[in-house]
Amino acid sequence: MDFLLGGFLTAIQLLVTGDSETYSAVFATLRVSSYSMAASLVLGVPGGFFLGHFDFRGKRQLRLVVDTLLALPTVLVGLLVYAFLSQRGPLGDWGLLFTLPGIAIGQTFLALPVVVALTATAVEAMDRHLRTTLITLGASRTHLLFSILWEGRFGILAAAATAYGRVMTEVGISMMVGGNIKWLTRTMTTAIALETNKGQFGMGVALGLVLMAIAFGVNFSVSFLRRR
Repeated sequence: MDFLLGGFLTAIQLLVTGDSETYSAVFATLRVSSYSMAASLVLGVPGGFFLGHFDFRGKRQLRLVVDTLLALPTVLVGLLVYAFLSQRGPLGDWGLLFTLPGIAIGQTFLALPVVVALTATAVEAMDRHLRTTLITLGASRTHLLFSILWEGRFGILAAAATAYGRVMTEVGISMMVGGNIKWLTRTMTTAIALETNKGQFGMGVALGLVLMAIAFGVNFSVSFLRRR
């Protein structure tokens, strides 16, 4: 157990002294997760509203596909995105392989089904008479959309928090698409895997503590907003 205690003490030292390599991985993770979450919410919230609010042919099948994608393996997403962004792929000329935007594209495919599915569930759980009441009061289509999304805001917040947790903790996409390049595309999860394999538990524990702090902060924020 001495190596665990030593790793924990080293982790505290790295965080307190502002170790540049440790914080490089932290900032890379925050940047790439911000990109992917912004794209996932812009696409996923309207998609979830459409899926949960409207009745159309093939809705049940589409919902089954979205629910199935919730368990999409990260290595499979990484493999497919790598194939598209590599020099032999159709998007190879964009130069996104081994970059943070490239990782963000892969993480968007990971988070998007979570946002769509949980937003649709939140919309489906609302009072079925809400739409009729709003139309009776003269609400326009835009007003109708934003009113329903506002009523389901806590479910959407929970969807965003769940998707953020999935993005922050994934390894496969960051490793395959980002390449785990030091100072450039090394994220917290890939750094933890690398440093642990090297026997450097200090940085791994430090980054693990930062991940736990971020997860606690996100969940605390959601709980705080619910109480308000």
